[in-house]
Amino acid sequence: MHEFDFWTLGLLLFVASLVAMITRRLKLPYSVGLVTAGIALALLPFGLEMPLTPELVLTVFLPPLIFEAAIQIPWRPFRRELPLLLLLVTVGVLLAAAIVAAGMHYLIGWSWIGAAFFGILIAATDPVSVIAMFRSIDVDERLHLLVESESLLNDGVAAVGFAILVAVAAGGAATPAAIGGKLLVTVFGGIAAGAVVAGPLLLIAGRTTDHLVEITLTTLAAYGSFLLAEHFHMSGVLAALTAGLLVGNVGWMGSISDSGRPAVLSFWEYAAFLANSLVFILIGGREANISLGPLLSVAAAATLLSLIGRAATVYPIGWMFRRSALRIPGSYQHVLWWGGLRGALALALALALPANIPERGEIISVAFAVVAFSIFVQGLTMNGLMRRLGLIRGSTDAA
Repeated sequence: MHEFDFWTLGLLLFVASLVAMITRRLKLPYSVGLVTAGIALALLPFGLEMPLTPELVLTVFLPPLIFEAAIQIPWRPFRRELPLLLLLVTVGVLLAAAIVAAGMHYLIGWSWIGAAFFGILIAATDPVSVIAMFRSIDVDERLHLLVESESLLNDGVAAVGFAILVAVAAGGAATPAAIGGKLLVTVFGGIAAGAVVAGPLLLIAGRTTDHLVEITLTTLAAYGSFLLAEHFHMSGVLAALTAGLLVGNVGWMGSISDSGRPAVLSFWEYAAFLANSLVFILIGGREANISLGPLLSVAAAATLLSLIGRAATVYPIGWMFRRSALRIPGSYQHVLWWGGLRGALALALALALPANIPERGEIISVAFAVVAFSIFVQGLTMNGLMRRLGLIRGSTDAA
């Protein structure tokens, strides 16, 4: 089976609902419960097959996840933190990717192109369970903004880097001028695609107070911007991010009616819940079929290198801003490091690796192992870490 049927989709939604209820009651990360459920479903006697393809993740699940997170980000605090964020997601991502790539080449013996692909895809962070935890406890707004914004921009930069490597692997020019040109087109083209799609749709939304129409127009903004950018080989992630920022800031100033705003936010909260639920269950289903026996030492080395690369991103940049208004407290830096989980985008990029990469099969298996470590080990220990750091001021019982 290569696609969902309605029975499978219904089963997964039912399982996701049960997992949400159980993990909330047990105060466990939602993503951990979903991946565990996916593993259990894959091991059932009747052999439920759950396809996880790059097309499914990138074109179905990723746009609502990016868009929903972006509409929640207030522009003024985001703009204030932008110098710090841009350094984290440019120099930081490249440094982290370079450390991982060099380690996999020199320690494991992978080719430079295979190691580079792995380094850039594993640099993409996806702290879904951390953000979900933030929304159920009393945590500082700046910490929440830094973690969520850095993850969104980080994903965009990692996806751009991956696209450049794909062009190089396909025989494209690898000169600095060619790479720089591809980078500019991919980044600024993605941002432009988000603005070109979301802007006119917001103008149309301003002519109605029907919340169903407003929801439909924001759906077109999310998927339309992403698909337009990808069609022209630009960054769909940055396009959806730009569209979300426009809707979440400009849209609330009159384009989206006061009565429609709660409906729009509720819809996108549900869309993100649905996408997260399905993608983590599917990750669990693939984890159950990954055989890591011969690659256990490689996976351990990759996991350690990814943690070292992330530390080399967060702590030196935090030190650089220590005397500025954007100073990051040490406790925040620890959360940014340990909370930099890997997830759906890293796996989607791994599955989308070109067939001519020599280590393609190994990269996919090792990427799943690193993601599993981040979900089960880092995800399960984040709450305890934040309590030890004194970052949780109180808790609320989420519904």
